[in-house]
Amino acid sequence: MLIEPLPVTGAWSITPRQFGDDRGTFLEAFKNDALAEVIGHPLHVAQVNCSVSAAGVLRGVHFADVPPGQAKYVTCTVGAVLDVIVDIRIGSPTYGRWTSVLLDDVDRRAVYLSEGLGHAFCSLADGSTVTYLCSTGYNPTGEHGVHPLDPAIGIAWPTHGRDGQPLTYELSAKDEAAPTLAEAAKDGLLPTWDAARSYAEGAGA
Repeated sequence: MLIEPLPVTGAWSITPRQFGDDRGTFLEAFKNDALAEVIGHPLHVAQVNCSVSAAGVLRGVHFADVPPGQAKYVTCTVGAVLDVIVDIRIGSPTYGRWTSVLLDDVDRRAVYLSEGLGHAFCSLADGSTVTYLCSTGYNPTGEHGVHPLDPAIGIAWPTHGRDGQPLTYELSAKDEAAPTLAEAAKDGLLPTWDAARSYAEGAGA
């Protein structure tokens, strides 16, 4: 298992070793001890979510109040998605930056994002199935979003799916109504770098 830091501070990509033969493939999709060695603490899984999306479905940018925030370990078991992590932590050295990783059923990569980071993805194929290991459970009063098409963030979303066909983006009503990053900052919705870092450092206690 290869765990590499991403350009956004507090996020990593995880590439598993795959063992295949004429029967199929085996891999270790998640190893808590290997992840803990890199991030400094184990991931305590409180909830596992699964979403299935048609090609062009765009979900995010989602984040939770810090504390407690919500760290996520995200994989795509069927299909393919462009997974995007956005630094929305005010005061962070990478504030406003985004990075992306292709998650699919070929390389079977995963991403880990620590508390306070924003998460989004675009499905590149019908039936793309994304699984999230979450450090905290769903809290409807503490969940927020930033508009994924905010030009100030400037995410380079894919224009074609896995099959080469043009994508038509489809957002939920909630994501469509989400504020821009600047509006979210003005309204006091965004986590701070100090709060997110302090909570993440104490997450293994």
